Amino acid sequence: MAIPVIDFSKLNGEERAKTMAQIANGCEEWGFFQLVNHGIPEELLERVKKVCSEFYMLEREEGFKNSGPIRLLNELVEKKKGEKLENVDWEDVITLLDDNEWPSKTPGFKETMAEYRKELKKLAEKVMEVMDENLGLPKGHIEKAFNDGEGDNAAFFGTKVSHYPPCPHPELLNGLRAHTDAGGVILLFQDDKVKGLQIWKNGEWIDVQPLENSIVINTGDQIEVLSNGRYKSVLHRVVASPDGNRRSIASFYNPSLKATIEPAPQLVEKDKKDDDEEVVVQTNYPKFVFGDYMSVYAEQKFLPKEPRFHAVRAV
Repeated sequence: MAIPVIDFSKLNGEERAKTMAQIANGCEEWGFFQLVNHGIPEELLERVKKVCSEFYMLEREEGFKNSGPIRLLNELVEKKKGEKLENVDWEDVITLLDDNEWPSKTPGFKETMAEYRKELKKLAEKVMEVMDENLGLPKGHIEKAFNDGEGDNAAFFGTKVSHYPPCPHPELLNGLRAHTDAGGVILLFQDDKVKGLQIWKNGEWIDVQPLENSIVINTGDQIEVLSNGRYKSVLHRVVASPDGNRRSIASFYNPSLKATIEPAPQLVEKDKKDDDEEVVVQTNYPKFVFGDYMSVYAEQKFLPKEPRFHAVRAV
């Protein structure tokens, strides 16, 4: 079983209806799908691979050798108890935002990643428009909700550059523990040789197969809420590997922390027996401020998602 692979360029041709249906299926049945022919130049993607690999070797590799995960793993191996490190991830990660400090020692890194982020943001907006259409929502509904009606730049757009180095004892810990993503639409440019990403479906872990220069899309918790549960955020993890240094570049289009998130009115069932009776609204999720949700998520990221929706303060 493999996650869907969708040719995004066919949205503009005779196969538009079929492609829209494939994306709907990816959102409803999988929560993950891969886009090919997505419009991001291959030349740019090749530069991204190059500068990120060079960045890790130049600026991160030495530091990882002295990091907490390595120290904890070595201590566990010395004890020979056969336990697992349950609360540790075998991951080196930095986050790129428009207003934080970026690495500066790797030639071409800043320029290439700034160009890449612009392209990814445009792709995220196109994917959200497709979701709007498939859900029967007005064009721009999801993007407007994420921006909280404050214009185009209120929403959060961040990029995590992660590496999962070879692990001498991959059976003793995770690359990244199982979780769902808190935010909206996630766009992943993953390693096209070293696998490791898995999603939970039908009671088993399924590999997200490496596919050269594809972009993996997954839906976060806020898309689940906005769609009133029609689209699901899906549990996923990264498995540590003894071979290869897996590169993973994930970009997150999330709501503004001030944004109020709730199921779209068009997707909420209303029960009304006759003219005199009050309308009863059937929603599966509370209405909340995204910043409040993130406060809960920070404490419960690696726990089941359903209690988070009920723990957040409703507005």
